[in-house]
Amino acid sequence: MDKTITFTLMIIILGYLLGSIPSAYIISHLLKGRDLRRYGSGTVSGSMVYEHVARWAVIPVGLFDVAKAFLPAWLAVQLGLGEVAAVAGGLAAAIGHNWPIFLNFTGGRGISTFLGLLVVVFPWGIPWLLVPLAVGYLLKDSPPFALVSMATLPLLAYFLDGSPVVIWGTGIMLIITIAKRLEANRRPLPDGKKGKREVLLRRLILDRDIASHADWINRRPTSEK
Repeated sequence: MDKTITFTLMIIILGYLLGSIPSAYIISHLLKGRDLRRYGSGTVSGSMVYEHVARWAVIPVGLFDVAKAFLPAWLAVQLGLGEVAAVAGGLAAAIGHNWPIFLNFTGGRGISTFLGLLVVVFPWGIPWLLVPLAVGYLLKDSPPFALVSMATLPLLAYFLDGSPVVIWGTGIMLIITIAKRLEANRRPLPDGKKGKREVLLRRLILDRDIASHADWINRRPTSEK
């Protein structure tokens, strides 16, 4: 097998395994003994650490999650494997973050890992994602803004003369985002076609199963209510 292909496969495997390290889950257990999958949105993410563990802890968790995609993408560039390997390694990290092998494939949403990849291959994408998130945070409902920024990121790459690899890579980011929102860590859907459609639409646009964002992120196990 060609060495470039071999090393690229190694970068992809490294990316997935790094992405699978559930930093939010680990710090939640260390600080509060909590399983984040039972709180709020049920995602193993920095946002749930912020809401249910400790606000300061979102900084190390976020930085680690960014590094999970940055490292394989950067390493691919340093080894001269090219942009395809860099994007593939970063996307593998995002997939690992969202569906971690170490946590029964129940993970986060991947925004931080996307940022780590963008640092290496398309830095203009960083403010494109972060500014809408900040606006959404101020309005106390960031998921719709995150979806719009993800959906338009490939267009930004195209109009800024990004390479075809980057354009396709940002498109795959959107696919990963939509897939994770709809799959929602295998959270069961309600009975009935109408109920299923309503919940799936909310998951896609609002990233939750109910209308109220505040009620959703503040959910706790029954034993703590």
